[in-house]
Amino acid sequence: MRLSSKQSSLLTIILLIFLWIILFVFSAAAGNNYSTNTENSKFVSPYHSLEDPTEEKESLQPLIAFLKKEGYEIEELLADSRFELYDGIADRFRKSAERKSHTLESYKRILGFDAKAREIRNFINKHSDQLDKASQEYGISKYVISAIIGIESDFGQNIGSYNPFNAYVSMYAENYRRDFAKAQLKELMEFVARNNIDVFELKSSYAGAMTFAQFIPYSLNKWFVGKDLFDMDNNIMSVANYLAYFKKRTNSIRTAVLRYNPSSLYTKAVLDLADTAEKRYGTR
Repeated sequence: MRLSSKQSSLLTIILLIFLWIILFVFSAAAGNNYSTNTENSKFVSPYHSLEDPTEEKESLQPLIAFLKKEGYEIEELLADSRFELYDGIADRFRKSAERKSHTLESYKRILGFDAKAREIRNFINKHSDQLDKASQEYGISKYVISAIIGIESDFGQNIGSYNPFNAYVSMYAENYRRDFAKAQLKELMEFVARNNIDVFELKSSYAGAMTFAQFIPYSLNKWFVGKDLFDMDNNIMSVANYLAYFKKRTNSIRTAVLRYNPSSLYTKAVLDLADTAEKRYGTR
């Protein structure tokens, strides 16, 4: 039986609708394989991506080879149930306080500057002996040390909820700051090997910064003082050690703070918080 032009058109429309329904069902089923927890925003399993898990694994082969050449085997870590890739790691950098703010005032609001200006007094009083020791040994104002710890980790209250290994591998997999991620993974492997630490027990920011001082692995290896990452005395000395290193080379505390975080807004906020604390709560 030969179909009329009108019947052929109707049949075509019905077939297209049928195909669209099939595609929709398969897309929905595929979407259920991923976590919907927007707070954590991470893939459910190792080597799991929006494309092909095998392709994801293959994309990490150059990283595996690089670290193997440096003496570190990470394939076992990548197969660990605690390993996971964070979705959209680059977006977290793009949405940082430094990126979102266009003025010092807006940056300070995001940081909760006024609250920190009040809380810094308790921190200084609680750790006065160690702050004085760090100031005398390294020649760095105790107010600047306190301000950095206040802004970096809310005076030790917030060290981050990410894992540094997962964060750096995620950066590499997403091809965001890949060379930086490779270098920090090497430093991280060196750090955990030297200190006999399970890398998955570490917590960090999305940028892989750890401890109350928020040191990236390179800084931990070069400037961290002591063994215990979560001893505040060690963190105070480490911040002072870092700043003293760059102050000696630049003859400027402002430039040293800028090296801590390459943002002029960050530098101004730290020094403003330090100045506010000094004026309100004592003298150097």
